[in-house]
Amino acid sequence: MFRDAPCLVVDKTFVSPGKGSAFFRTKLKNLKTGNVVDFTFKSGEKLEEAPVEVKELQYLYREGDNLVFINPRSYEQLTLPMEMVSGFFPLMKEGNNYQVFVLDNQAVAMRPPLKVFLKVIHAEAGVRGNTVSGATKEVEVETGYKVLVPLFIKEGDNISINVESGQYVERV
Repeated sequence: MFRDAPCLVVDKTFVSPGKGSAFFRTKLKNLKTGNVVDFTFKSGEKLEEAPVEVKELQYLYREGDNLVFINPRSYEQLTLPMEMVSGFFPLMKEGNNYQVFVLDNQAVAMRPPLKVFLKVIHAEAGVRGNTVSGATKEVEVETGYKVLVPLFIKEGDNISINVESGQYVERV
């Protein structure tokens, strides 16, 4: 809780100067408004923990500007505003489970996985020849996302994509 609002620490840096006391430089994202604030905390300063639950929910479908999730145990449906996952959305596959932050029975944020596993649905044939090393081609995965991969990847292969960078990791 920061200034009476639940926040998520997006980025943090610990600074220990030669003189003076150490501190944390942070970026805090307000879970209700989505605003990001820079704030510096003195080392040892205490904060109240927000009453946020992390639930494993299944992604069902997109409905306008919201994403609909279901709790597979209670069959309770929750919606999450799309702007909370905008960078990750092109890699989201319907039916997969994701960790969603829930506050007062309302989905407020999502923790994307480190990497996702998707099937290649369209790939051009790799052309051998004028390549020195590390030749790549563009393929399309089942969510519609396009990514550069090595020439040996073909349609039907399952690949792993790093969520943070959006780049190919490996064939699985």
